[in-house]
Amino acid sequence: MENVILIVHLLLALSLIGIVLMQRSEGGGLGMGGGGNVTTGRAGATPLGKVTWILAIAFIGTSLTLTIFAAENATGSSVLDRIGGGGGGSVEETDPSVPQLPDTDSLLPPPAGSEDAPLVPRAE
Repeated sequence: MENVILIVHLLLALSLIGIVLMQRSEGGGLGMGGGGNVTTGRAGATPLGKVTWILAIAFIGTSLTLTIFAAENATGSSVLDRIGGGGGGSVEETDPSVPQLPDTDSLLPPPAGSEDAPLVPRAE
């Protein structure tokens, strides 16, 4: 059922793109184009405009349906739990062939020798 709705969703998306591209451009942007009645600021509804609305409503409907299906199929586990790297064990215990990270303690500089030593290096 999900696959059928997904195919319908994709067909709606492609047809919506096609219908929008076939519509007449009104020039200018932000609704400043001409056409329509002089007394009202609105143009008359064209058949392409009505089809656009119908396709947009159907597209939103299939989007919501696919979202509901995805929420029903979602599990309470993490992605890491599903691939076997759950939070309980370490990488060393589960798979010894995985390369290990170097020890970060050896990368830190040694502590200062006396209490009056500078905390940061200086260019003296």
